Amino acid sequence: MRSLGNIDIQFVKGIGEYRAKILRAHHIATLEDLVYFFPRRYLDRSTVTAIRDLREGDETTVVGKVVSSQIQTGRKDRLVVLIGDGTGFLQCVWFNMINFWRKQFEVGESVSISGKVGYFNGFQIAHPDFDKLDEAGDWQTINTGVIVPMYSSTEALAKAGFTSKGFRKLLHKTLATYEDLIVESLPDELISEHDLISLKQALKQIHYPQTDEELASAQKRLKFDELFFLELMLAVRRKNYRGMANGISFQDVGDRTRRLIEMLDFELTTAQRRVLREIWTDMKSTQPMNRLVQGDVGSGKTIVALIAMLMAVENGYQAAMMAPTEILAEQHYLTVHKLLEAVDVPVRLLIGGLPKKAREQALAEIAGGEVMVVVGTHALIQPDVHYHNLGMAIVDEQHRFGVLQRAALKQKGRQPDVLVMTATPIPRTLSMTLYGDLDVSIIDELPAGRKPVRTVSRDSRKRKDVYHYVRDELLQGAQAYIVFPLVEESEKLDLRAAQETYEKVKTGFFDQFKVGLLHGRMTSDEKETVMAQFKSAELDLLIATTVIEVGVDVANATIMVIEHADRFGLTQLHQLRGRVGRGQKESVCILIVDKPLSSEARRRVNTMCETNDGFRIAEVDLEIRGPGEFFGTRQHGMPDLRLANILADSDILVQAREAAFRVVEDEQAFQKVLARAQRYTFFQRYRERMELTAVG
Repeated sequence: MRSLGNIDIQFVKGIGEYRAKILRAHHIATLEDLVYFFPRRYLDRSTVTAIRDLREGDETTVVGKVVSSQIQTGRKDRLVVLIGDGTGFLQCVWFNMINFWRKQFEVGESVSISGKVGYFNGFQIAHPDFDKLDEAGDWQTINTGVIVPMYSSTEALAKAGFTSKGFRKLLHKTLATYEDLIVESLPDELISEHDLISLKQALKQIHYPQTDEELASAQKRLKFDELFFLELMLAVRRKNYRGMANGISFQDVGDRTRRLIEMLDFELTTAQRRVLREIWTDMKSTQPMNRLVQGDVGSGKTIVALIAMLMAVENGYQAAMMAPTEILAEQHYLTVHKLLEAVDVPVRLLIGGLPKKAREQALAEIAGGEVMVVVGTHALIQPDVHYHNLGMAIVDEQHRFGVLQRAALKQKGRQPDVLVMTATPIPRTLSMTLYGDLDVSIIDELPAGRKPVRTVSRDSRKRKDVYHYVRDELLQGAQAYIVFPLVEESEKLDLRAAQETYEKVKTGFFDQFKVGLLHGRMTSDEKETVMAQFKSAELDLLIATTVIEVGVDVANATIMVIEHADRFGLTQLHQLRGRVGRGQKESVCILIVDKPLSSEARRRVNTMCETNDGFRIAEVDLEIRGPGEFFGTRQHGMPDLRLANILADSDILVQAREAAFRVVEDEQAFQKVLARAQRYTFFQRYRERMELTAVG
């Protein structure tokens, strides 16, 4: 049966072998890929503003010609491209990658420019979005009337004729030629129930909308498709998982669990107790537990996980906790070891850095059942690790693990209960998408007595003043962190900055204090020694890279200085801030930034200074980065979304989720959906990414 998905792009009229090769390199391999290559934005004549009518602060689009392009030197070099439209001139300014951006413009060519208008010696837009319009006036004569689709292009695509204009011409001809191959992907009942237009209409109108209303209808239909099939896969996975009745039914909460809770030098919060009840209800069931526990930094997830592990141990089963880094695994081990060995439960650490003899001994004890609790990294899932009877698998900071790594830990036992944890609060819409197949528990309460961390930002030119403040606080008995970014692209440079600062401050600003250095290239023993010294107050100041992002808990540390804070992501900044404010004393986080800031960096810094609410921070981060980047959705096995935005389209998501979960419970309806959807390769890709098999 001919379908959009089984027609090679090479054989689409007007393509040919050479152009097909270029398209395939851009993930357009079939006719379906081409038809689902949606415009990245639309140019609406009614929203184009004449330069003379611009106002500072407006988000706008300007169409004009490139008048000049020049690099202006100064304290910070910048590229200024001057655009004219006959009514005035607009400066487009770039501060980064200026040589790259300069090559994108030629004097005399027509362009559309979009962004927020500023004013500095005339109207300007910093780092604008732009599209080349190929020929003067092309945007005014396109056959779609006032709404012009603008497509993403690259230099290679443009050379092959696939500019935005080229895609418009190709798709207009293609949709007319092959429209009979566009068959419905949804049952008629769902289309009617949710007031959707047909798929054929939607695909035509997404590329060539005549009105705003047509565009909105097309977007609604195609977004519903994306979200419905995504939620359908989650519903299938949840149904399959819940259909397993051969899990472990844990029977009793034993004396050691009660003793442990009584031994704690703090009271469990109401939220922790509620989550523990939800976990125990799952553990008693014959269905395997598949639960996510999320809570803000410092909310007490580790003690909840520890109690869950102890409950499994008291029923005769082993428990394993997997963390993404050695330093976090070591921190968890120290906490778990101290508490569980007090109630006679042996604990072992299993990480890649263990000496051979120690590893061999640990493996033998795990396989023989002598060790009931194991804490480690990816080392827990290596082929030579055999568990005696694993009954509880816990994955911490689970977003840092891939789907297969989590599955590998689960497969080390016979349908063990699985508890995954994250300290990154997740907006509800994202949680519904990433974790639609999980039961979710939220620890939404901080331990009593914790005070919010005060956060301020300071220009890097004020660094000396910040260091004076830190020195004064250290004299009063406080402890502090100074953290440097460490990103892959500049790892050596950043590490050197941390090391150079360490050498400089310990003999300069902080020569009267004990200063330590912590970074990822140190051995496990070296890192453990430094952290033990800092925790016992043998060190006053710790210079570190982002290895301290999670897991480090020193109650007396009350100052966090983050160098080059504008280079960190919002979630990472929040995690770093969570290393202070762990005790009863007021704490402060100081963000040192390099100005001028980009608009995104300014928003991240301002958000950190305005709120300590992890959920609000997560929402802003999602708005800035988009759903594809926010939480590493590829790590989750999630397909990419072409059109839908799970934050902006939350109303459609809720409808799609309800419909999908209802369909999966009705076998006849489910088979009808499969019969239609399987004609499309995007549906097959969803299934492959979600690692699912069909029900029935």
